[in-house]
Amino acid sequence: MLAWAKAAVVLSAVVAVASYSPAARAAGAAYAVDTADVGEPGDCKVESWTSLASNNDFFAATVPTCVVNVSRPVETSVQFSRARAEEDWTTTATPKFKTNLVPTAIGSWGVALSGAASYDLSTYENTALFATIPATLRLSNVVRINLNAGWQWNRVAGQHYATYGASVDWRTPDNVWTLTAEIFGQLGAAQEAIGVTEPRFQIGLRWRPVNDFNIDLVYGRNINGENANWLTLATVVRFHAGK
Repeated sequence: MLAWAKAAVVLSAVVAVASYSPAARAAGAAYAVDTADVGEPGDCKVESWTSLASNNDFFAATVPTCVVNVSRPVETSVQFSRARAEEDWTTTATPKFKTNLVPTAIGSWGVALSGAASYDLSTYENTALFATIPATLRLSNVVRINLNAGWQWNRVAGQHYATYGASVDWRTPDNVWTLTAEIFGQLGAAQEAIGVTEPRFQIGLRWRPVNDFNIDLVYGRNINGENANWLTLATVVRFHAGK
């Protein structure tokens, strides 16, 4: 790996040292809406981000990811996160897999399947399970639409939720800048926290000066169901493992 890329990995790790996330993130870096795309076996990346909310909640995570060949390309990852909600801190590991079922192409929908499970590293308990079907439609070489539909089992609250998401990515032809806007959420019992079932929004700008590295600045609203405003800084470092 190049020296600048190694430095970026270190920076990403520092950014995510104090990390928080009550829910797994599906998409690239801090974005929640996933795509149907899966890379080639050996494609790897390290995604890291840190987020601060207007109510002083805090979130950050780091996610090592690689695509492996298990009779088909399967993207495997583990999100390591640490969270502060009010005065409570949690540390979580969330392993995830994703595989493409229908390839994406301009003018036609691509479809994938993903699954994840969250574990509280303090209590060693499985706190949540997730299953998602991401779909991606490429309108052109620079614009794509992503739709997500899925299921979440919050084992702590004992609640099942239907999950949804929609996003638009619009990048410049040289792939240096990308604007992403998304809406996502879950449907089910609101319980005491009304924000849990209210829609969540994010809009972010990605700067990708070289193919193997990018930085994202993202504004979000209610992203963890707490009715707060969020500001997120994220980095992604990409590399290829093996030959």
